[in-house]
Amino acid sequence: MRALSRVDQYQPGTRLDSWMYRIAQNLWLDRMRAKKVRGVQVDVEAVEALAGSNGRTVVESRLTLDAVGAAMALLPEEQRVLIGLVCIDGYSYKEAADITGTPIGTIMSRLARARRELHAHLEGDARETVVRPQASKPGSGA
Repeated sequence: MRALSRVDQYQPGTRLDSWMYRIAQNLWLDRMRAKKVRGVQVDVEAVEALAGSNGRTVVESRLTLDAVGAAMALLPEEQRVLIGLVCIDGYSYKEAADITGTPIGTIMSRLARARRELHAHLEGDARETVVRPQASKPGSGA
């Protein structure tokens, strides 16, 4: 393309292949100089295909993990233990019942309550938090 666009610069009597070689060489030298000045050019689509962590996803995941940790700290110990056994460690309800020495029905109800409270803490909705009944004091009339 370059040779055709500059055919008027060709001098009759010179070798055509030498003239075209010099054009190709100059194009190559120009590209090398440009690469040195501009740096390596990368295709945007190629960059998207590179393996690596998305910084936004990493930060959001860490913030979520911190929020879950803080919400779990608000749960009673028995609920934290069950969340840890079943949801984090992957034990079945039966295995969690065997480990804690608690009936499986109790495990299921405590875990359901723990999940509701954890969700309520994470969503910031105190209305959803399960209210535990207070033991009545003797002589209080309740």
